[in-house]
Amino acid sequence: MSGKPVLPRELANRDVDAAVDHYVRDAGSEIALGFIDALQSAYRAINEHPALGSLRYAQELALPGLRCRALKGFPYLVFYIERENQIDVWRVLHSRREIPSRMRDPQT
Repeated sequence: MSGKPVLPRELANRDVDAAVDHYVRDAGSEIALGFIDALQSAYRAINEHPALGSLRYAQELALPGLRCRALKGFPYLVFYIERENQIDVWRVLHSRREIPSRMRDPQT
């Protein structure tokens, strides 16, 4: 177990807020709560086993150590880097979007 805190960056928090707003608006509050539960579960899994995340985008984006983990039951990916004292969550992005461009441009 890593024991390092999982700390989302501001962009990751904005991504989560946008996803929750989308689910509340288009699918209802029960689905939005399910999304939050899936995200918390992913954060726990990342805390316990940070090295299990996929390195798929690390080379493409030239971000050594960048890993991603899918949310169970939702089409979202959590992007993070394990640091010495924490797990740094960069983004939480919809998996059907253009991931490389969204990771490079924080305005998307």
